[in-house]
Amino acid sequence: MTTKPVVLLAEELSPATIAALGPDFEIRYTDGSDRAQLLPAIADVDAILVRSATQVDAEAIAAAKKLKVIARAGVGLDNVDIKAATQAGVMVVNAPTSNIVSAAELTCGHILSLARNIPAANISLKGGKWKRAKYAGTELLDKKLGVIGLGRIGALVAARMQAFEMEVLAFDPYVTAARAAQLNVKLVTLDELLAQSDFITIHMPKTPETVGMLGKDAFAKMKKTAYVVNVARGGLIDEEALARALEDGEIAGAGVDVFSKEPSTDLAFFGHESVVVTPHLGASTDEAQEKAGVSVAKSVRLALAGELVPDAVNVAGGVIAPDIRPGIPLIEKLGRIFTALAQDSVTQIDVEVAGEIASLDVKALELAALKGVFTDVVSDKVSYVNAPVLAEQRGVAVRLLTTTEAEDYRNVLTIRGLLQDGTQVSVAGTLTGPKQVQKLVGINGYDVEIPISEHLVVMFYSDRPGVIGTIGHILGMNEINIAGMQVARADATGTAMALLTVDSAIPPTVLETVKREIGATVLREVDLED
Repeated sequence: MTTKPVVLLAEELSPATIAALGPDFEIRYTDGSDRAQLLPAIADVDAILVRSATQVDAEAIAAAKKLKVIARAGVGLDNVDIKAATQAGVMVVNAPTSNIVSAAELTCGHILSLARNIPAANISLKGGKWKRAKYAGTELLDKKLGVIGLGRIGALVAARMQAFEMEVLAFDPYVTAARAAQLNVKLVTLDELLAQSDFITIHMPKTPETVGMLGKDAFAKMKKTAYVVNVARGGLIDEEALARALEDGEIAGAGVDVFSKEPSTDLAFFGHESVVVTPHLGASTDEAQEKAGVSVAKSVRLALAGELVPDAVNVAGGVIAPDIRPGIPLIEKLGRIFTALAQDSVTQIDVEVAGEIASLDVKALELAALKGVFTDVVSDKVSYVNAPVLAEQRGVAVRLLTTTEAEDYRNVLTIRGLLQDGTQVSVAGTLTGPKQVQKLVGINGYDVEIPISEHLVVMFYSDRPGVIGTIGHILGMNEINIAGMQVARADATGTAMALLTVDSAIPPTVLETVKREIGATVLREVDLED
């Protein structure tokens, strides 16, 4: 008699979620927020489904001896220790597209609330006051909406607000002009967007570069009648700067759903009547919750059947040949390096697989390459299923090219892209030795061979004596240790490329000093830390 795999539901999930799991599993229930119940309950299960109240940390993962899948019915993964899960060989899946409509609609709700003073007028009237003149608003007709980040949610917001006959401006360095035209959106610089927009909504990923993106300098460039909205990630708006901008009358108001620290109930800008705040409600609709549950239930079915799991965030999974699997994390990293070097809209991406593995089914490598390319570009969690959609949305043509011929290595993986300005960027890598060491073996046609590390620096400069010493001196003076370095050049008199691996991230001021002192035409740091 065959024993069914066991799936533990640690929080209340919809009947549709259970139906999506189907009859092939033994379903158990527990209160995931109660550690005394969770730890023994998780001991012998194959999969666990959670929302946000259950902490699936290293202790819980260690207690789960048979666990294969952790499924989070939602987008965020703050309550799942992904590193511990990966080390234990446990797949983590979520539902990255479940809330995009809900988040877009909430953004539109904030815009309407700000334009017509709905929350303030509601509180006033319920308090026994009739103040029509005080709460006179503004029409959206012919106003300009600035969308920072034209990914899936940003595009949905743009489409919905165009129904109000708003003109939509957008800033997104990774969206092509063709894609913008398709959305009837005008691409502009960030400064142009800030200066011209009546309403500004931000939909960017939270990275070191985007934290505080709407801060003191940005508010100073806006109209005094402008409103800002953030339903994306806490921290994209500098909350102290927002309070000062409102106090000084630099902007008219704000709608905020997400905060740097949550829960937040008493921030300085909460006291302004022209501010609308909600307690992180972006995904809080019945429809989004049901979509999330059904999505992760399907992922659990795929994972426990040994098939490719599109929404896996830490393990590729799927029916993939053993010789292909080691290349998946390699080509994801190559994709992130490619993006760091591109710095412009990409119109075409070729994923090239050369060598012995080219005779196998290498489709997973194409998906992994696209996942890497878009990981540091969009605010949404990138997975193997949405990466091709992201490429299509941005008007990026993608080709998978294979050949069994590889000159210098058994197998070489290359990502080659054509940028909007006509230039090309290429990054190549391979796996070497019994330990399958990940190595970079080519950048833009320059041959190298250096292990990939968490911190990489790529620079191009006019080849001449003394440059290497200058680089080493500046980094040494700033206590940046060089772990490895290679220099490549096309000929004895032309441009050289230096590729460095360093032990820690290099401050932007130090990078700028290096670039200036050696006269580098291009200098990029690539941070591959998870």
